[in-house]
Amino acid sequence: MSSIIEQKKQIVDEIADKLKASASTVVVDYRGLNVAEVTELRKQLREAGVEFKVYKNTMTRRAADSVELSGLNEFLTGPNAIAFSTEDVIAPAKIINDFAKKHEALEIKAGVIEGNLATVEEVKALAELPSREGLLSMLLSVLQAPIRNLALATKAVADQKEEQSA
Repeated sequence: MSSIIEQKKQIVDEIADKLKASASTVVVDYRGLNVAEVTELRKQLREAGVEFKVYKNTMTRRAADSVELSGLNEFLTGPNAIAFSTEDVIAPAKIINDFAKKHEALEIKAGVIEGNLATVEEVKALAELPSREGLLSMLLSVLQAPIRNLALATKAVADQKEEQSA
């Protein structure tokens, strides 16, 4: 009997550690997805370095309480799966949101972003942000614009002087 309790404590500790260590966590209701769809979702998440697991709600509630995320408990009803990402904050939200657009059976319930409870709307807003690479390319183009404009102005002056001398 005590070995079962020990196993459950280990699982609760595992969930609590993942909640603490993750940059973002997304809780979803996956009812209505068939095996092939869940497998495809897991594959997409795995490729992005996101862990996707199903835990018992009672154990997840205890883990959430232990890391002071008890607000998450109201969303832990019915069959849930949890996506944990330790590196990329946007990846789980973006992948799950895109997948949910194609498969209406997948429902985002809540999330935890950098230790703070997030609503469905906040998770979806996070999903709409460009990726890190996209943001860096936007920044780079903004930084290049003044130099590009200076080069174009210099070329225009040079062309104008060339026309005047001809």
